[in-house]
Amino acid sequence: MSMIGEYARLTPAELDRAIRDPEWARRFVDELIEAEGDAAPPVSEARCHDIEKTWHALGFLLDRIGFPVDIVHGEEKIPGADDWGYGPPRYLGPERVRAAVEALAATPHEALVTGVGPADLAEAGIYPAVVWERGESLDYVTSHYRALASFLRAAADAGDAVIVWLD
Repeated sequence: MSMIGEYARLTPAELDRAIRDPEWARRFVDELIEAEGDAAPPVSEARCHDIEKTWHALGFLLDRIGFPVDIVHGEEKIPGADDWGYGPPRYLGPERVRAAVEALAATPHEALVTGVGPADLAEAGIYPAVVWERGESLDYVTSHYRALASFLRAAADAGDAVIVWLD
């Protein structure tokens, strides 16, 4: 079983409802995921996004450079939310999404991996360890970083919040 970093864009009104009613939030996000299904809209139009298994590597690399917003795990808990896979969802409100986008604009993908290689991720025990132990390129991580930056840019442009969870 894999652990995948998942994201869903919510309007401020949808986020308010999600905070008041976490069961509704889960159903609503499931409906968003199903609606996008195989259509795979462009990242700039998508309401849902995933960063596959890169969540742990991205978190490690972003922490290493002191990134100011936790775009991998979210920052605020949804009170009373059940486990959505590997723990309850968290969120970034619209203002934190905007802050993240500003920081992303100032942080090119090359900055994430400067001075770091697969062996460093393997030594740090970053999931999935087997990938880094094989010495695979960090391009997999930086490509997901760029796509996440586009997804968050679209959310910020729309004034949306983002729910984050591991599934």
